[in-house]
Amino acid sequence: MKQFSQLFAELDATTSTNAKVDALQRYFAAATPADAAWAVYFLAGGKPRQVMNMGILAQLACEEAGIEPWLFDECYQAVGDLAETIAHVLPQAAETSDVGLAVWVEERLLPLRGLPPDEIAQRVRIWWRELDDMGRFLLTKLVGGGFRVGVSKLLVQRALAAHAGIDAKRVAQRMMGYTDGKVMPSAERFAALVAQAEEGVHERVDEGQPYPFFLAHQLDGPAEVFTARLGPVSDWQVEWKYDGIRGQIVKRSGRIWVWSRGEELVTERFPEIVALAQSLPDGTVLDGEIMVWKEEEGGFGRPAPFALLQQRIGRKTLTKKVLAEAPVTFMAYDLLEQGGLDIRELPQRERRARLEALLAGSRMKLSPIESAASWLAFAQQRARSRELGVEGFMLKRLDAAYGTGRTKADGLWWKWKIDPMSVDCVLVYAQAGHGRRASVYTDYTFAVWSRPPADKAEADAVLEAIARKEPPQPGALQLVAFAKAYSGLTDEEFRQVDAIIRRTTLEKFGPVRSVRPTLVFELGFEGINRSSRHKSGIAVRFPRMLRIRHDKPLHEADTLQQLEALLGAGR
Repeated sequence: MKQFSQLFAELDATTSTNAKVDALQRYFAAATPADAAWAVYFLAGGKPRQVMNMGILAQLACEEAGIEPWLFDECYQAVGDLAETIAHVLPQAAETSDVGLAVWVEERLLPLRGLPPDEIAQRVRIWWRELDDMGRFLLTKLVGGGFRVGVSKLLVQRALAAHAGIDAKRVAQRMMGYTDGKVMPSAERFAALVAQAEEGVHERVDEGQPYPFFLAHQLDGPAEVFTARLGPVSDWQVEWKYDGIRGQIVKRSGRIWVWSRGEELVTERFPEIVALAQSLPDGTVLDGEIMVWKEEEGGFGRPAPFALLQQRIGRKTLTKKVLAEAPVTFMAYDLLEQGGLDIRELPQRERRARLEALLAGSRMKLSPIESAASWLAFAQQRARSRELGVEGFMLKRLDAAYGTGRTKADGLWWKWKIDPMSVDCVLVYAQAGHGRRASVYTDYTFAVWSRPPADKAEADAVLEAIARKEPPQPGALQLVAFAKAYSGLTDEEFRQVDAIIRRTTLEKFGPVRSVRPTLVFELGFEGINRSSRHKSGIAVRFPRMLRIRHDKPLHEADTLQQLEALLGAGR
């Protein structure tokens, strides 16, 4: 654990890509293969299963440190991270152990599952006593199921490739499915990741393994400059960008696997897709979108809102009612393997021609290609995106190969998304961030007016009532919370808002502060839907702060009625 703790500290202390890769390389060179296997799993996004609630861990830490809960809460508000607070308040270990990461996970953490809570607590107490601060921090994150680190899977792949002296694309291919969790990391699996191989020879570690996904770059700017920037429209394949789950269908040896972009095997969750894939020949891999689809009589139909797909994602039991209310389909838009041969190096136009021939007469949906005489004409079509239930366009160069990750080396894909929906809303709650932002309030809750204020005086009366901590009266004007966001501002803007939050705090609820409303923000989001879980009755998808509206007074912030209007427009 010492080596992994040191690696985590180095990764957390820098934003330099080269420094992160260098730290990873040094770790892989020094760690045992078994420890490195688990490190790759966690760093690449593998999720530990929670075995103890973080609140109980905090209570244990208070008992172990001999402090009152109120003092722990004060420390938590200063630190901003529960696991870090626990690590700091615990007494210093008399002597730290040299137990490796693999032993920690396989012989200590995994056997905790199913044990009585008192037994788990006793073991955690003992383990805390043999670790330093960083080791305790990581152990608490792993036990509490909240481990994450500021390093991308791409950087892990780059470091492994540099460590082994092999092509990073080969490492990316070998790592597909590595974090699915159905097979434990091991020294043998790590050796397979970094094994030498003949360059130019494609390989698959497992029969059902997918390919690394090719990702698009964001395209911004007016359509008037696209000809100079991209060339003529005739060089590009243009398709609608669907709002679903990116996925791959793999059919080999008479079996079918369905993978999500997050490298999770989701075959059993989508029996409709398995049924569609039965007619595919062996040795076929398709790339496409998993989505709920609304069939329309005599037409192609249209995608349903993403919120309906979300109802399927987390379900392990699929009843007839669920299957009927949220029927899932697969929109195919690329062919990666045909007849058992990897064809990703073929140009886009050739892969598309083969895909069309393969799916001719099939019940599986094929992403239609859109046509227009110019980029300006495409821009006019793109304006209908929300009406059609899509997010904009995907642009794929006709001579592009299918690359690995978000790279321009093998060709180019662009996502030309529509502008986000947005509202002007009021900051009402704040919480400190994590990592390097743990001492700054960066996680905000926003509210809109329940109805339009009659004037500034009526709005000011509500603000005064909030300052006096008076509960809102039924039917009266009030601010209704509807969204949380933590991204979109610069570090300097976050520092400015943090200072305002500290000056205007009204109450503290653990790490959360309620603040006197003084700031209006423009909040952008990709989608909106009804939600019974929120007081506002509305939930937004991927919210982010677009700007601080210093120019807008609070009584001119938007209302629930305006959110309702966006809800209708987003269908």
